[in-house]
Amino acid sequence: MAADTETKGKDTMSTAKTTAPAPAIVIDEATERGVQHLIDKAAPLLQGQRFDNVIDLLSLLSDAVDMSDDAMIQKLMKVYEEGVGAAWTLGNAARYAGAQAAHTPPPSLLGLVRAAGDEDVRRGLHFAIRFLGVLGRHMKDDGAA
Repeated sequence: MAADTETKGKDTMSTAKTTAPAPAIVIDEATERGVQHLIDKAAPLLQGQRFDNVIDLLSLLSDAVDMSDDAMIQKLMKVYEEGVGAAWTLGNAARYAGAQAAHTPPPSLLGLVRAAGDEDVRRGLHFAIRFLGVLGRHMKDDGAA
């Protein structure tokens, strides 16, 4: 029995000698507080399995980057430039028209008819009427569905 205990003790000691303790990671206090704060913030996401959505979104973004080629990037850039250009034009037109309207008295009904004699006014009215027609058509189509 004593030899049995000795053997077990030797096995335990030999195992303890062969496994080295894991090296301790030394971090400063501020880093430790930062990591703890990050863990505290991420805990509800992990517990509610909402963090999975973040991972799925990153995967989707990665797939989009992998699938995009030069032609697709060029098309997206063109759409972006046209959108920014249209927004800039509309903003400037609204600012200019607002400044003009603020410094002139409101025209009479006859004055409005006279203003329609200007080619630029007619072009703008034509655009507005076409735009409103498209909106009306879509409103009618939405109501029918």
